[in-house]
Amino acid sequence: MSAALTVRSAQPGEYREVGALTVAAFAAGPYGPATDPARLALLSDAAGRAATGDLLVAADAVTGDLVGTASLLRAGTGYARTALADEAELRLLAVAAPARGRGVAATLMRGAIDRARGWGASALVVDTGPANLTAQRLYHRLGFDRRPDRETTAVPGVGVLAVFRFDLRRRDGVAIRLARADEIDRVAALSVTAYTSEYVLPADYVASIADVGPRAREHEVWVAQDRATGELLGTVTTPRPGANLSPLGRPGELDFRLLAVDPAARGRGIGELLTRHVIAVARWRGLDRVVLNSGPDMLPAHRLYERLGFARLPARETVLLPDGRPLYVYGLDLDRGRPATLGA
Repeated sequence: MSAALTVRSAQPGEYREVGALTVAAFAAGPYGPATDPARLALLSDAAGRAATGDLLVAADAVTGDLVGTASLLRAGTGYARTALADEAELRLLAVAAPARGRGVAATLMRGAIDRARGWGASALVVDTGPANLTAQRLYHRLGFDRRPDRETTAVPGVGVLAVFRFDLRRRDGVAIRLARADEIDRVAALSVTAYTSEYVLPADYVASIADVGPRAREHEVWVAQDRATGELLGTVTTPRPGANLSPLGRPGELDFRLLAVDPAARGRGIGELLTRHVIAVARWRGLDRVVLNSGPDMLPAHRLYERLGFARLPARETVLLPDGRPLYVYGLDLDRGRPATLGA
């Protein structure tokens, strides 16, 4: 939690201010100011949200000014809409405009996770509009899992809400999440080690592998993390929504790059787990195909892709390596759940 911020429960005398902060923050979001009276009442009703759970606020530790808020709710209470019986739910995460960029939302989310765990909840769930990409990146970075199987709520003018779940009890296995800013050097070192331990690569390509920071800012760098030890086991990069990583990607396609597994973690299925996650990302976005380039010598990777249903697309293999061999292109069509049409 940031030393400059304090997360606590709102006091009754602050409810009016919290309501106004929530209304203003959502008005500045991707869907603009609320015009529906019921929606405005929801945003303003800080007292009602406090009565059904814990109305959290983030306050500047020096000035005491309120800079953010979120409502932690128990399943089955008035304002909860997604949580199952033993889950807690977070709604109406809002940050005051002057405080954006200070990590307020992440601090509130971490505070909510701690409090939900203290309640004995099995998980913390949150939903958000499909255009709220900033919130979705935050949830992915904090280790929430996207749950398309629970995405059944459609809001007029917004669309079907995306649902995320943070398991509060699981301590084993592997989590897939977005890399944090303080992990960039670790991801770079892992990636370089993974590639150079098996292949002799040109220095400029190794440098591009190590250049994780710009990729993480512009696109999405995912990591596989051991839940028990915290160790990073692997990584892969996908494009930000609506974009492609390289000229390979076409409209309706998701092109991914730089799948890497720490040599010490090989044999645990990390590469397959990350690739399946990439496929899931493409499905969440409603895309038709997943594509990638792969060097002709990367035989273990080829076996992985083919096992998952990818097929080579020779007609798109137009990049030649210095020795004259083509850079392979693989594709997987998602609408049919089958390999991409050969040559397409």
